[in-house]
Amino acid sequence: MAEHIGERIQKIRHDRGYSLSELAEKADVAKSYLSNVERNIQSNPSISFIEKIADALNVSINLLLYGDRPAPELLDPEWSELVQEAMTSGVSKKEFKDFLEYQKWKRDQQE
Repeated sequence: MAEHIGERIQKIRHDRGYSLSELAEKADVAKSYLSNVERNIQSNPSISFIEKIADALNVSINLLLYGDRPAPELLDPEWSELVQEAMTSGVSKKEFKDFLEYQKWKRDQQE
């Protein structure tokens, strides 16, 4: 049976020695919601929640989502390389988004 995200969160929380209350406070999420996710009552938490928990536990979002399985390949290798190059060269997410918006605007002007 596949492990759910809540089970992974709970396992990592226990490994880190955090109580439910401690992790909820550290991640700035509701303790009751965290409990519901861990018990798989809430099985589809928001990406914002996942980001907060990953940050509080100091793990990657991929680890919470996929466990030890490799994440599904969303980008072809060339796109992945370009994104990695942008990240390592110091391009911020905002700068990257602004560049994309400019390119869309420029294309629209040509049409």
